[in-house]
Amino acid sequence: MDLDVVFLGTAGSMPTSRRAPTSLLVRRGGERLLVDCGEGTQRQLLQSAVGLPELREVFLTHYHADHYLGLPGMLKTFALRGRELPITIYGPAGLRDLFAALRRIFGRLTYEYSLVELRPGDALERDGYQLLAFGVQHGVSALGYALLEPPRPGRFDVPTADALGVPAGPERGTLQRGEPVELADGRTVAPEQVLGPPRAGRKLVLAGDTAPTRFVLEAARGADLLVHEATFGEEERDRAEETSHSTAADAARIAQAAGVRMLALTHLSSRYFGPEVAREARAVFAQTEVPRDFDIIELRFEERGGPRLLKGGALEERAGSNPGETGKEDR
Repeated sequence: MDLDVVFLGTAGSMPTSRRAPTSLLVRRGGERLLVDCGEGTQRQLLQSAVGLPELREVFLTHYHADHYLGLPGMLKTFALRGRELPITIYGPAGLRDLFAALRRIFGRLTYEYSLVELRPGDALERDGYQLLAFGVQHGVSALGYALLEPPRPGRFDVPTADALGVPAGPERGTLQRGEPVELADGRTVAPEQVLGPPRAGRKLVLAGDTAPTRFVLEAARGADLLVHEATFGEEERDRAEETSHSTAADAARIAQAAGVRMLALTHLSSRYFGPEVAREARAVFAQTEVPRDFDIIELRFEERGGPRLLKGGALEERAGSNPGETGKEDR
């Protein structure tokens, strides 16, 4: 099943001519999860090949304005289109207070919405994966989110299955699902006879705004992709500490200690263009990318090559397009 992250806004605090405020879209199969909704998010979606989907869920990391100002406008747009499908908004403590104020902006809607306040450690069980909320350090009520898939069955050993007399057909699918099968001659073949060792599922970690903290480190252990803020460079360390943000090097050290496969840096201050942030982080952790708006990172399974960055992938039609893959050049 496909899993990717569409970077809709990668700026920190305020928009620039090249970057919109924070927002990203997680796509897993047919599901669409919006994480944060900075100013202009719906326009970013409409400018992309993604379009404005009938989102069922929105996840807010915290309630600084650059992370939610686009939400009331998007909710109103859904109503103007005559939406009837309900939507659920998740966030840390304070979500209901936020919406008590936002209701004056978006007014009456044509659909129901639900508000769910999460705490660190809360888990949402889904079909084929789990969403876990974890604490971060940002001076306000704030959360990060991790998407975790369970281990997958091992590779199917075709020669062994042939030798055991397992016919080509539904019996092999049953074994692949981890269930034994009984053959026509009465013998029973167990899954472990024809399957290799279990293979890891994928892990995506979205840290939101945070100072470097062990909570992110623990949540990110072994992740395929860690999306972490890099609001400042090391020359602004005092400012980063004062505002509970991270430098690019801070994020890289977390990624290195957690053993992630790829680090993606977002929430860049308007004083940076990207290459300088990339250089600082890659000096610590080489597998670092600094996505621009409309870039996509695909989380491929390890045996298919692992995560990769598609530059401008959200501006391309998914079918038949071949967006360029990243190298290690500064961007």
